[in-house]
Amino acid sequence: MDLLTQEEYQAIADNLALPNNAFIDGSYRPAGTGKTFETVNPATGAKLAEIAACDANDVDFAVQKARDAFEDGRWSRLHPSDRKDVLIRLCKLLTRNARDLAVMESLDSGKSIFDCETVDIPETIHCLKWHAEAIDKIYDQVAPPSDNHIAMVVREPIGVVGLVLPWNFPLLMLAWKIGPALAAGCSVVVKPALETSLTALRVAELATEAGIPRGVLNIVPGGGPEVGEPIGRHMDIDMVSFTGSTVTGKRFLTYAAESNAKEVVLEMGGKNPCVVMADAENLDRVAQHVVNGAFWNMGENCSASSRLIVHRDVKDALLERIEIHARHWNVGDTLSPETRMGALVSKAHFDKVCSYLDHADNVLIGGKSHDGAFVEATVLEVPDNSHKLARDEIFGPVLSVITVDGFDEAISIANDTEYGLCASIFTANTKRAIRGARMLRAGTVTVNSFGEGDISTPFGGFKQSGFGGRDNGLHAHDQYTQLKTIWIDLSDDEDEAIA
Repeated sequence: MDLLTQEEYQAIADNLALPNNAFIDGSYRPAGTGKTFETVNPATGAKLAEIAACDANDVDFAVQKARDAFEDGRWSRLHPSDRKDVLIRLCKLLTRNARDLAVMESLDSGKSIFDCETVDIPETIHCLKWHAEAIDKIYDQVAPPSDNHIAMVVREPIGVVGLVLPWNFPLLMLAWKIGPALAAGCSVVVKPALETSLTALRVAELATEAGIPRGVLNIVPGGGPEVGEPIGRHMDIDMVSFTGSTVTGKRFLTYAAESNAKEVVLEMGGKNPCVVMADAENLDRVAQHVVNGAFWNMGENCSASSRLIVHRDVKDALLERIEIHARHWNVGDTLSPETRMGALVSKAHFDKVCSYLDHADNVLIGGKSHDGAFVEATVLEVPDNSHKLARDEIFGPVLSVITVDGFDEAISIANDTEYGLCASIFTANTKRAIRGARMLRAGTVTVNSFGEGDISTPFGGFKQSGFGGRDNGLHAHDQYTQLKTIWIDLSDDEDEAIA
């Protein structure tokens, strides 16, 4: 998609019709209490809309409608190819509305329009299309019992699921969850992040236009205590998939234990290591990957490469190249296609990220903030892995550099974290690369690159980065289904009598 000018994006922004109500049972409706909350453009502080501030009663209503839809089979028992056709129509509608969605996402989240146009919107559509195409291609199984029996192992949709989204990738994380959930035949109740509710509401409207039956896709905006916790504790929700902070994610285990023992899938934080050995080839290319991994999406990325663990022999040469590439990651007007880094999502988060810079003794690159919303691409050196800047998930454009003298030390430091979401290793030694990838305790390990795999590969973490299932790939469908064994006895009464 060709990018527009800043003036053209601004013209789209000025004429956008922004949704402001919850989307339940196929239509927009205000919160039961009539309360609202204000959503703002984090880059400017300008008010965008007053959004319905839902509570537990609205959650109850949405769950009931989702349960009604699931039980009567309007979606759950629809032929798989028919579900696929509806989701493909949704993808076409998203494509038709892609530019408006990109601008809406940028305004609501502070993302650069460059990222929204080139990454978030295309990947959202691709994700939904991929899961739609998989619907009628996932086969069940027949087990090998005796000649007198047939044993079928079949997947069935798990039921009503609660999907709790983060604010860093509002549209893409929505797609990661509703793609496989709707493909499986579930009904869903989505809680978007308080800071970024707009695009989820718009997608639900487009989904209804595409033919998703009422009650199947419900969006309930509101705060964590008012909406998130009631979803986690709801006795008629069969499963919750959560993406967000480790602190909040753990609460959903408590909610499940204290309610109906619903299944819980968690994708949480990360403090991801990027290991660069002395024999790494093409340091300029390595620097590009390091910078992209650290600063993409303003570092508001659970898989961000926030720890550079670099061999002493190549440290200085690599940092020189990192500085050159970091210059291209400028901050500025989020609707300018020339801006690479947008605003942090909220004033509270901006203050949090800036507070970490107060602990930086050796800033190598950047380290400054602008206009109460933007933080420069920042590289700083820490004395060792025990430093606060090497331990905490900052969730901003801050890269901490740790110097090592060998492979074993690098792997040991990389694994010395409570998290285990992603990791990367750069080395020209193939055996060392494979050994390192096997030794790194992370759900996704990239070799000589930064990345998260793609839609075909499962994404999730070890340790306190999450568990219970995986997003992406066919594995994502597993968490939204139950396995059932159907045992069929073929023997007749005469055979049994003889036996």
